[in-house]
Amino acid sequence: MKICGLNKTTLLDYPGRVAATIFIGGCNFRCPFCHNSSLVLHSSLQPEFSQEEILSFLKKRRGILDGVCITGGEPTLYPELTDFLREIRELGYEIKLDTNGSRPDVLKSLAEKGLIQKAAMDIKSSPEHYEILTGISHPDLTAIRESISFLMNGSLDYEFRTTVVRELHTENDFRKIGQWLKGAKAYYLQAYRDSEDVLQPGFSSYSASELNAFREILLETIPLVEIRGMD
Repeated sequence: MKICGLNKTTLLDYPGRVAATIFIGGCNFRCPFCHNSSLVLHSSLQPEFSQEEILSFLKKRRGILDGVCITGGEPTLYPELTDFLREIRELGYEIKLDTNGSRPDVLKSLAEKGLIQKAAMDIKSSPEHYEILTGISHPDLTAIRESISFLMNGSLDYEFRTTVVRELHTENDFRKIGQWLKGAKAYYLQAYRDSEDVLQPGFSSYSASELNAFREILLETIPLVEIRGMD
């Protein structure tokens, strides 16, 4: 497991907490709109933090920080994640895990062991468009559905979220997502933002009014739907 980045303080990545964000390199998806492509494709070329460095930092920040967000890449790919999270928990931090939901067995294990207190799962699109949005042939939708079911029917705090890309998402996608996630606790539409590190350039965002129209569709089946990332 390669730790490629550390954001020492954030009020955004773990809502309700003053947190640090840890970036894990490597991913099993190749989402064309990914804004962390260097972590996905070239993690071996990125700076590396040792687990000892991270834990030392977190020890010093106790009383200032109260949460840690683990993101990527896709953190659940790595067996050593469990022990790393256990050490963070022993320091007294609550942990939020960002995941694409492709490893439901890991997600369940971490939750059952009390090693994560919240999960944020990316919903790439409606099921029939997952291949396009993940950039891989035949993504395992059974695993994705298993993760969704676990979160919606379990006790772990969670949210679902979709980065909305004008060239990749349609109104019909959100009608289908609304049925797929019917009754979910919370769902966030994230406005796409271009960056130099995007995997495939040339994408753009919907306007605030267009995103709000998608939100109204989703509110028919999901009680809490919000928009993030608009100025």
